[in-house]
Amino acid sequence: MIEVIEPLYLEASNLFFVLIFDSAFLMVSISAPLLILVVIFYSFPKSTIFQAKLFQSILSHYLYFQRIKPFGRWMVLLARTKTLLIFMSILSVKEVSKTYQSGNRKLTVLDNVNLNIQSGDSIAIVGPSGSGKTTLLGLCAGLDSATTGSVVLNGSAFEKLSEDERAAVRSKNVGFIFQNFQLLPTLTALENVMVPLELKKRKDAKEKALSLLQKVGLGDRVTHYPTQLSGGEQQRVSIARAFANEPLILFADEPTGNLDTETGGMIEDLIFNMNKEEGTTLVLVTHDTELARRTNRIIHIKGGKIQEESNG
Repeated sequence: MIEVIEPLYLEASNLFFVLIFDSAFLMVSISAPLLILVVIFYSFPKSTIFQAKLFQSILSHYLYFQRIKPFGRWMVLLARTKTLLIFMSILSVKEVSKTYQSGNRKLTVLDNVNLNIQSGDSIAIVGPSGSGKTTLLGLCAGLDSATTGSVVLNGSAFEKLSEDERAAVRSKNVGFIFQNFQLLPTLTALENVMVPLELKKRKDAKEKALSLLQKVGLGDRVTHYPTQLSGGEQQRVSIARAFANEPLILFADEPTGNLDTETGGMIEDLIFNMNKEEGTTLVLVTHDTELARRTNRIIHIKGGKIQEESNG
């Protein structure tokens, strides 16, 4: 595991630290960036071998940076900033298209979509019916495969994985909230929330599920079956289940679409409050403009293409 993680961590660390040194070099004397390098080197909590690799890599970047002209330095700095931001993306969608064959006719649902989502972001995907919103969400979560392009979730490129491998990535990283709840009718609220925990063989599955149901206000309904719960209560069970595995990213498809306005507002508050508490990245599809405005970014999609992006 260390052999796999350290090169990735090293690369991210390199980019981050090199940006610091490059910026310092542009503003102050040569000695200042080197002093920063020494301080970070001795305070960095890693093995001696790892520190040596980091030191060697950053120093080589620094010496290269000294040799190029001032204008070139700014170009390198901008390029490295962009590279670091892409590297830090929990979800990267690159030139993704999705087409279906209908008889002799090819139907394009998504057309060359590009999207990067940073860890901790909250994103709303909005657009008219048939615009490709739900299809994009499914591709981002690895529920379906793109016809062309690449989807990378937390370092895993879905196009390179088998269905079982994609399922393993989802189990480890993803939580889902569906419009129609998707609860198992033969299981109680408690048992529904326990399902993802038991699949991961968590010994504390029952305790964790109880804690989550209490957090969503259903501590007194744990033994009830879905048919014995209202729509709002079923969605709260769905939310508890979505957070059961402590996901890095939460996908929500019209989470309030089947609820009345008052209940929908309560569910929205619950999703955003729990998302903030858990530090989860949130990606939701919605027709509700008020719900979309609660996110940090709004992606507008129409005819399978991203038309514009705005702040929530």
